[in-house]
Amino acid sequence: MRRNPHAIFATITASTLLLGGFATATAQAAPAKAESLYAPSALVLTVARGEDPMTATVERAVTLACAPTAQGTHPDPVSACKELAAVQGKFAELAAGPSNRTCTRQWDPVVVTAHGVWQGKPVRFSTTYGNACEMAGSMNDNAVFAF
Repeated sequence: MRRNPHAIFATITASTLLLGGFATATAQAAPAKAESLYAPSALVLTVARGEDPMTATVERAVTLACAPTAQGTHPDPVSACKELAAVQGKFAELAAGPSNRTCTRQWDPVVVTAHGVWQGKPVRFSTTYGNACEMAGSMNDNAVFAF
């Protein structure tokens, strides 16, 4: 059997190009790690019907990310992030202060929750209100749970 040096060279060159191209494509397909100067702030906020946050029926839910820019499915992420920054991510302080709203004493419990990360620290917040009017009054019409 006679070997053709040109055919061998062509086969080696084609193999090198094919494997080299495959290695390049594979390297480009690997996800790049995002380096950020900001601590992560990404939350899922919910409003649900029921007394217990574990069994309540979720009626509305949004996402909110505040770093490096305010974004998410929240209808007003800029205002919500500003309000959270003002209370340093302490959701309980959003409800601080008296409400000027007059509400009925109807028992129709509403649970609000926040889960995720605020400036790199885990967040697990929930509180139950007697009804939606009490929730809105207690939150002083803050933007965080206004969705």
